[in-house]
Parts: sequence; C-alpha cells; structure tokens
Amino acid sequence: MQPLLKVENLVKNYAAGRSARSKDKLAALDGVSLSVLPKTATALVGESGSGKSTLAHCIACLEHPTSGSISFEGIDLAALDEDQLRLLRPQIQLVFQDPAGSHNPRWTALEIVSEPFFIQGRFTKPDRAVRALQLLDRVALSRKMASRRPSELSGGQKQRLAIARSLALEPKLIILDEALSALDCSVQAQISNLLLELQSSLGLTYLFITHDFRMAAHLADQIAVMHRGRIVESGPAENILRSPSHETTQALLGATSRLVESPGVLVHA
Repeated sequence: MQPLLKVENLVKNYAAGRSARSKDKLAALDGVSLSVLPKTATALVGESGSGKSTLAHCIACLEHPTSGSISFEGIDLAALDEDQLRLLRPQIQLVFQDPAGSHNPRWTALEIVSEPFFIQGRFTKPDRAVRALQLLDRVALSRKMASRRPSELSGGQKQRLAIARSLALEPKLIILDEALSALDCSVQAQISNLLLELQSSLGLTYLFITHDFRMAAHLADQIAVMHRGRIVESGPAENILRSPSHETTQALLGATSRLVESPGVLVHA
C-alpha cells in the first residue's frame, strides 16, 4: 500500500536572532522523515518544543519548509505554488488545541460549519445549512446547538464543532494538534471515541499530535517520537509502548501516570 503522506528529510529553520536576516538559525525540524498509510492513525509524540506543531503546520501548508519534501498522494506539496496549494488544502484539515481561537465568536455553530462550503463556493445557501446540520449530527451536537455561539458552548462542544468543520470538505487527512489536551479526562475519552468512530465510518487518516502516550495508545496504529526536531523512534504502537528503545521514549513513558498494557486499553500503573 502506498503512503497517503510521505515526509522526507524535512528541514525547517527559523532566524535565531531578532532580525529575520540573522545568520544564526534555529532548526525546528532537522531532517524529519515520516510515512502515513491511508485510513490509519499515526501519533506524533514529544515534549513541548520538539517540533511536532512545526511539522503539522508544514504538512498543512501553513509553513513552508526550508528543504525536504512533503508528498501527499504522490504530489510534492513543497514544490507547488499558491494556486496549486489552494486546490489541495481542502484535503488536509487541521484541528487545533484551542478551538475557540479558530471560531468566529460572532457566528453561530451552523455558520461556522457552513463556512468551508462558502469559501469553496460549494452548494446553495439552503444546501449548505442542511449539510452543516448533518455534520453537527455526525459529531453528536444536537440541532438546538446550531443557533448557539462559541461562548455558549462547553470546551468539549467547541472541539466537536471544530471537528465538524474539519469534515465539511471531506478531507483525506486530519491533523489533530494537541486537540484533546485542554479537555478533562472524561471529555477526552468521549472525543477520542468519536474520532475512532469517524475514522471507521468515513475512512479517515489521522496524524495525532500529542505529548500524552495514553491518548496515543488509544488512537494510534503507529507512533513516532520526536525530540529536538528529529524523529528518534517510530513503529507500530504496540512495539513502541512495550519495548521503547530510545531514552526519550522511555522518559516520556515513565512520566505518564498510567502504563499501557496494549493499544486502546488504559490501566492504572
């Protein structure tokens, strides 16, 4: 099976000084390579500052890499111009840690979910509303929520709304950038189970960015561990969790309050 996403030798440098022209460079990504198969979930695990979100932003075409390639369905995203990227961006959606920051506070939930249809010029206004309501149903938000604004929703409801919006254009890849970390444990469990159900019913591919091995174990088929801009260990989730070989992986697992006996099962240590 060919990868849906293939990242090869990706480098992303930032100016280390105050000026963008500074000769000193900070390597946020230092030769990252990663493959994601269709209809699977890959967890990218690492501490804050390890480069996880920078990699996500490069894949989602929000950042341009310094060098290397990002192949999506065999197309090198890094080689495309802005017009070409505009055609591909609907296929890759990003769900952020803080959904409130990505929602217009003046819009209703229905308007927020309908926005991608409007931007892409898809469907008539009545059809957009119908499809938006269907998406709210799919993420288990009742239709009475359609007229509410983000300030009237709980944290879990805001994240469900963000997921509904990400589904609007029928993407092939959804990147979840610490999308569960701001929620309490019971809501995390509900949203993670929703993600698994959506993956099964819609054939989605996930890149799940987290610092939490418990969530990685619950959601991921593959795990890649990042440290200082590099992937230091990767493989099937069960192998990484049972026999971590790199000291970074061992330290991250040791820092969790629970140990994982097998993927998808969380038990007290």
